Amino acid sequence: MVKQFFDSESNFSKYILLGIGAALIIGIINGSFYTVNTDERAVVTRFGKFSRTAEPGLHFKLPFGIESVSTPKVTTVFKEEFGFRTLKAGVESQYDRRDYSSESLMLCGDLSVADVQWIVQYRIIDPQKYLFNIRDHRKMLRDVAESVVRREVGDSSVDEVLTERRMEINELVEDGMQKILDDYESGLFVVTVKMQDVNPPDPVKHAFNEVNAAQQEKERLINSAKKEYNEIIPKKRGEAQKMVQQAEAYAVKRVNEAEGDAGRFREIYNNYKNSKEVTRTRMYLEAINEAFPEIGQINIMDKEVESLLPHMNINKKGESK
Repeated sequence: MVKQFFDSESNFSKYILLGIGAALIIGIINGSFYTVNTDERAVVTRFGKFSRTAEPGLHFKLPFGIESVSTPKVTTVFKEEFGFRTLKAGVESQYDRRDYSSESLMLCGDLSVADVQWIVQYRIIDPQKYLFNIRDHRKMLRDVAESVVRREVGDSSVDEVLTERRMEINELVEDGMQKILDDYESGLFVVTVKMQDVNPPDPVKHAFNEVNAAQQEKERLINSAKKEYNEIIPKKRGEAQKMVQQAEAYAVKRVNEAEGDAGRFREIYNNYKNSKEVTRTRMYLEAINEAFPEIGQINIMDKEVESLLPHMNINKKGESK
């Protein structure tokens, strides 16, 4: 009886040892292998100290807490919102109704106040730096983003923030944030910075809208004047150029005519010097020939003739005057 008891106790101990051994083997297997997904990178630490990184796939590590694995997502783009919070994104997005004006109200360079809402998108590019160099990544990123945005908005007027410099400010904030994050060795990369809504504070929104409307009317009038200028001035310049060209052509014509008249006069004068009587008679006859057609009726008077002798106008056929 006693022998059976000891035999059964011995078998029971064997079963316990086998169970402990099996559990130990299963624990070693489970604790020695890990999987890294395609959107992750693994960072392995040994007793809390960085050991190595691992790419996606199945990997081995030392069990029993000797080595630990963290797998931050390196392809996911994270987003931080400033001045508002989105509760549910979609076709009809839902937003948190709480007041976040402490983040969004900013002083501009012209001492005006603007209500600026913006987002920052970023991702992890260095898992080791991300895990070991920064304690609170989200708070650090938000503090950096807010400080850089306030600096750039403070260097601009409220009109520039609302309209013409928005894209430029986005780029300046993105570059400024990245520089600070690189100095911190945070392992983060800023994908984009985008201003969402930029408005004046509610108490002055009505007055600001009136100023905006006046500025738009001013721009409309300026554009209208420029349009009229572009239509009229080229036309008048063309007309002036045409008048100048006509005057130049007339001047050339008059000069040519004067030169021609002077040439003819010199020719007549030379002929006159060579043959005065002939030239005088020719000039007299030419003058009479030019003058007679303009005279309607000619009467020749002679003291020896008692009556008038009409001169027939031979230049007109079938007529006599």
